[in-house]
Amino acid sequence: MTTARLARVVLDGEAPTSLAPCIMADRDQAVADLAAENHFQPLAHVDSPGPYILHLMIRDGRLVFDVRTGADIPMIAIGLALGPFRGLIKDYQMLVDSHIMAVREGREARIQAIDMGRRGLHNEGATLMRDRLAGKIEIDHDTARRLFTLVCVLHQKVPAI
Repeated sequence: MTTARLARVVLDGEAPTSLAPCIMADRDQAVADLAAENHFQPLAHVDSPGPYILHLMIRDGRLVFDVRTGADIPMIAIGLALGPFRGLIKDYQMLVDSHIMAVREGREARIQAIDMGRRGLHNEGATLMRDRLAGKIEIDHDTARRLFTLVCVLHQKVPAI
């Protein structure tokens, strides 16, 4: 098994009881998928073997990747401006709201169309995530998709600026 991976992801500042069931399901699926398979290598610490623990949070309008050793000892913190993600996060929330409404109305064809849109949005978010982390943390596309989902979940707790 490779050591360039995440052993665990901690979402700092999240209050799961206040999230919509659809968002909680997305979060739980992203966490389970990350636990099953991921690629994550901080490039400034390639000599520090993983697996790593990631504390993911939003602080002062920035997305913070607090990367720690397997023993939860801080290694490096990387902050990214949240601005480039805001449009995609807003679109994600609109799709979640549409999904909830379609489920209430029992519109199966609409639910399927929304799910296709969510997949496309997650792909776009993954590309942006990889671009923003380039030169800092190496991740694969699937890991980026799952991390983007978690960023959207975290953003549900941050008031709009």
